[in-house]
Amino acid sequence: MNTTRHWPKRAFILSRALSRAFSDTPSPTFPLKHVTRSNFDSALVELRSHVRAADFVAIDMEMTGVTSAPWRESFEFDRFDIRYLKVKDSVEKFAVLQFGVCPFRWDSLKQSFIAHPHNFFVFPRQEIPLDRTSYEFLCQTTSMDFLAKYQFDFNACIHEGISYLSRGQEDEARKRLISPKGYQLTHPSQNLRETTDLPLVRVADVLFTERMKKRLGEWRDDLLQNRVGGPQEEKVPDDLNQQFRTVFFKMRAALSLDGFTSHQLSLIRMVYDYIRGTETLQVTRKHFKDLTYVCFNGESTSEELVVYTDSESDKARLLEEVKNDHQKRAEMKINAAVGFRHVIDLLSSENKLIVGHNCILDIAHIHSKFLAPLPSTAEEFVSCVNKYFPSIIDTKILLNADYTLQRKMKRSSTSLSSAFSLLCPEIAHGFTRNVLSYEPCVKVEVHVDEMRSSNWNSGAKHEAGYDAFMTGCVFAQACSHLGIDFQLHSPSENLTQNEKLQKHMNLLYLSWINGDIIDLRTGNQSAELSVSNMIRKPYRKILFTNIVLLWGFPSKLKPSMMRDCICKTLGPTSVISTYCIDQTAVFVQFSKAELASDFLNLKETLEQSNDAISHLHPLSQLLEGGNTRAASYETYKEICASPISKVLFADQAEAVGIKWKTELLPSDKEESHDNTRSHLESAMDSPQAVEKSKTRNTEDVVNDSSNKRFCDDIIDSFLKVEKIRRTTNL
Repeated sequence: MNTTRHWPKRAFILSRALSRAFSDTPSPTFPLKHVTRSNFDSALVELRSHVRAADFVAIDMEMTGVTSAPWRESFEFDRFDIRYLKVKDSVEKFAVLQFGVCPFRWDSLKQSFIAHPHNFFVFPRQEIPLDRTSYEFLCQTTSMDFLAKYQFDFNACIHEGISYLSRGQEDEARKRLISPKGYQLTHPSQNLRETTDLPLVRVADVLFTERMKKRLGEWRDDLLQNRVGGPQEEKVPDDLNQQFRTVFFKMRAALSLDGFTSHQLSLIRMVYDYIRGTETLQVTRKHFKDLTYVCFNGESTSEELVVYTDSESDKARLLEEVKNDHQKRAEMKINAAVGFRHVIDLLSSENKLIVGHNCILDIAHIHSKFLAPLPSTAEEFVSCVNKYFPSIIDTKILLNADYTLQRKMKRSSTSLSSAFSLLCPEIAHGFTRNVLSYEPCVKVEVHVDEMRSSNWNSGAKHEAGYDAFMTGCVFAQACSHLGIDFQLHSPSENLTQNEKLQKHMNLLYLSWINGDIIDLRTGNQSAELSVSNMIRKPYRKILFTNIVLLWGFPSKLKPSMMRDCICKTLGPTSVISTYCIDQTAVFVQFSKAELASDFLNLKETLEQSNDAISHLHPLSQLLEGGNTRAASYETYKEICASPISKVLFADQAEAVGIKWKTELLPSDKEESHDNTRSHLESAMDSPQAVEKSKTRNTEDVVNDSSNKRFCDDIIDSFLKVEKIRRTTNL
């Protein structure tokens, strides 16, 4: 039976077209420029010309992880400043392994964009010694497994990844290696007094220095006696001859010191300027005044030399030459160690439009790894970002700015790969326009080295270079939907000044789930675009002053059980919601800020009284074990701001140093007893309580659950009376 008869005609035609497209013209592998240490210098030169000619540059990164603990995830109950702190923690904990850079240039003759995708392998290797230990970073197993699933080359990253220095680290390196102080540390002959102040204590050291003094003296005398014929080979038999070689250094005779230990070399430095007293010092300096000790750092090794100089002026010239050579080598070493940050400096200096997809983490990583440590507030963060990258577009913002795009994408399909497949089918799947012509698509041609292609296999997904390419393609197509006609685009036109893009520029999602947007121009929270709000599921408004943070409670308690305990005490409408942070902590949102204060006061009173009636209180179930902690929302911020990493929130709070059981609000401490008494009195006199007592009957008592509620009410009444009595006595 021919089943194709039952297919819709359109699907059948599409199937045959797809089959023909993939069988007759197989697509080659996507042309991607992989960059490691071995080809970084040449790739940087090419990239510089591509960036300067580009209309915009798309970026993407692959990291070792995103969140260091489950409670570090973005929550509905996270305030704007808390979301930034969680981004900051992620960036400080994890490393960047790949950095994708893809310049896009509009070619008016071909009526298409020319893309140059670059995939940089990055590894934070310590190239020069600084005052710190080697780099450390976390690896999240899900992230590493994800990279491995897409054949990420970890060997290439670790062995050939490009290292880098941030701007702050570069400044530190220059102070140490190029400044006069750094030069003195590298060349001990410039700071001999500090080196030679230590007295010779061991007999072996005294004998060694005397032998060295004699050996240097013999070499100097032999050199002067044979100056007409030039330096001669050593003729005096000595077991140290193997460690001395006469060489030329900067057109001067010199003695190269080989095979000595660092301790022996320090003793040799002391030989010709050994300080024991004024008289000895004068005699020694007179004897060795024409010898200069030099530590010469070559490209791969360092060499210790004793150089003969004709005069004080010749000695000064020698030291100046050595100093200049040292500074040049240090400059070259620092420039090499700057490494991948040269790419960041290029993107910043050319002032191009930077495009990313959901890129708040990418921008924060750029700040932390290549500019400076992330500040503690969002306002300081955006100030620095705006200084170096004044024009940034998040394609996720664009996709939610246009109703047509949103309806096409749907909320569940806004990932980069989904957006690429839906908006750029001709590019993503290699279709020609006569096969699938749903709508016009902005053409893109890829150039890598000498290779040019507009038809390829999109199998390089989740490599940073390819993801940067996809980001740029999505941006170009989104611009077309917004009414930007690239066919009218001139090379002199700057996309950063485009009026249709201005209102979407420098806006990034701090949290895509909740729609929190940060404005990079001000650091403030920005209202989400109206189109996005129409489609996005509305979230209830959260009053953070009404929230109490609980942790350390008995593990058997569920959030719903906690809510029941509190509602039995403060009323059925006292708690709006509970939100689980992890298995050790929850948020409790009260209907009023006063109820949050009352709860904290009541909890403290119960814990202080610790009598029989207190143990029968509905809250006793929550306080069982004596480890339950309660605090306001600001304590949650304090815990999130800590760099400490603990998997469980309760462990994190303890590690931060929070030991108390209840944190009262400052205004509540003075009036805690009055507030508690007022609440208890109102609870006893409330119409709801009276009516509830009147309507209770025998059938309620027979029922187990009703019987429990009845007992709870009796216990509540006794406890309320007892607390009123205590308050009155006070």
